[in-house]
Amino acid sequence: MNEALEKIERGTNEIISIEELEKKLASGKKLRIKLGIDPTAADLHLGHTVIINKLKAFQDLGHQIVFLIGDFTARIGDPSGRSEMRSVMTDEQIKTNAQTYADQVFKILNRDKTEIAYNSKWLSELGVKGLLNLAAKSTVAQMLARDDFKKRYKEDSPLSIAEFLYPLLQAYDSVALNADVELGGSDQKFNLLLGREIQRDYGIKDTQIVVTMPLLEGTDGVKKMSKSYKNCIALNDFPEDMFGKIMSISDELMYRYYELLTQTDLNIVKNMHPKEAKSALAMEIVERYHGKKEALKAEREFDKIFAKKNTPDDIGEYRIKDEEIKLSDLLVRSGMVSSRNEARRIIEQGGVKIDSQKANGNFVVKFENPFVLQVGKRKFSRIIGEKK
Repeated sequence: MNEALEKIERGTNEIISIEELEKKLASGKKLRIKLGIDPTAADLHLGHTVIINKLKAFQDLGHQIVFLIGDFTARIGDPSGRSEMRSVMTDEQIKTNAQTYADQVFKILNRDKTEIAYNSKWLSELGVKGLLNLAAKSTVAQMLARDDFKKRYKEDSPLSIAEFLYPLLQAYDSVALNADVELGGSDQKFNLLLGREIQRDYGIKDTQIVVTMPLLEGTDGVKKMSKSYKNCIALNDFPEDMFGKIMSISDELMYRYYELLTQTDLNIVKNMHPKEAKSALAMEIVERYHGKKEALKAEREFDKIFAKKNTPDDIGEYRIKDEEIKLSDLLVRSGMVSSRNEARRIIEQGGVKIDSQKANGNFVVKFENPFVLQVGKRKFSRIIGEKK
């Protein structure tokens, strides 16, 4: 019991309630542990794995994991912590993202011991009558007690009725799945607690335990990890990119990543040199999602590029027939940036190099000999001028 609780409690933000959890664990019952994620983007990132790793801890203790893909609730999008309404996703986007989530989660969880569920199965069948019955179990005052909803309402920022329904639909998932424990980020506390209430309203006496996890900061060390904030490390990132992103984080953030993403003894980490500790963290994370061979290769590439200031061996080529071209146009045409505005910004910040030499904003490229174009720390391309 003590060992199980220690595994479950590590890195958690809050457990409601620990006494109820102890009682359920002591019963010897195989608990149903629920985590729901809406497929609002194509990739899972390390921020998601904070909670998925906790799912794995429950799985290793012999409990039944239910990984719920919110293919129905994704049509609304979780409003938790949002300052504005989300864009409406198409059914095709949701379907595509849902498939990638189902594939990526098994980089952590045991495929044979994991139940994958889709909430469209029961929410699509709820119907108007069922939805009205569910909506009657909460009040506008209860919803407006949420800080994020309250703030948007006071600022006269758009707040849709659909967003009010989202927490209720998530709560109904716990009824449909008969969840014993539900996991979520700290920003999910309202939704998770509502799940307990709704379970009780639908006749489930032994309601779910709520386990909240901290939100992992992105590589900027400020905002939570999110693709929309461009500070995330995706599970599908190339090994070299994943390694490099981890090595770029601050020493302070590194210790938090160790706590939330690994089982390493933090006392050992604190006695290591920060650079050594960060490299060990990058190796562990890359090996976990890409294998040892790719992790070692990523480490060698990082050392070659950053420690020895060399160019990586395996870089792409871009061939062009123009005799000369503005540097900003070349960056866009070669696919190294997405727009001329981004190109100008990066050039002005000194983030573009030609054969290791910084290039200025008025630079006109002449294709006399092949050269290596570098954008930022990790993007390289060999530019070759072809004769017309």
